[in-house]
Amino acid sequence: MKRLVWLLIALLALFPLALADGAADYGKFCANCHGAAGQGTPGVFPPLAKWSGNFVKAEEGRAYLVHVLVFGLQGQISAQGKTYSGFMPPFAQLSNGQVADILNYVLTEWNKDLLPKDFKPFTADEVAKLREKALTPADVAKERQALAKKLGLK
Repeated sequence: MKRLVWLLIALLALFPLALADGAADYGKFCANCHGAAGQGTPGVFPPLAKWSGNFVKAEEGRAYLVHVLVFGLQGQISAQGKTYSGFMPPFAQLSNGQVADILNYVLTEWNKDLLPKDFKPFTADEVAKLREKALTPADVAKERQALAKKLGLK
């Protein structure tokens, strides 16, 4: 009986990890560059925390966030008033569900205050539609520049 109780306790302790796919995938694919808490790497990789939520304030921002994760980004950008000139590789190997989970994790974990009141989490179906048009990392940088200008981001 004691073993059964300990087994149930162990399983219950692991249950939150099963739900945390976005966090696990973020740790596996994103944290090395953007930091464990999304703080970024000065001068090279921009912060995701307290910043990336700005992009979902425009409908095309949802597409941009999917595009940057799937197709990568190349070119000088600015975030929170600082300049970055790193290269983000494409993660096209990620499933639509993984992309949605990573974006939802980043947005809801570190950007709650920036999200619009009507924010809807990304879905695998939405990601599938948004990744249909193949883009280069340079195309995604142009997309970001236009979006940043529209949103008044520096």
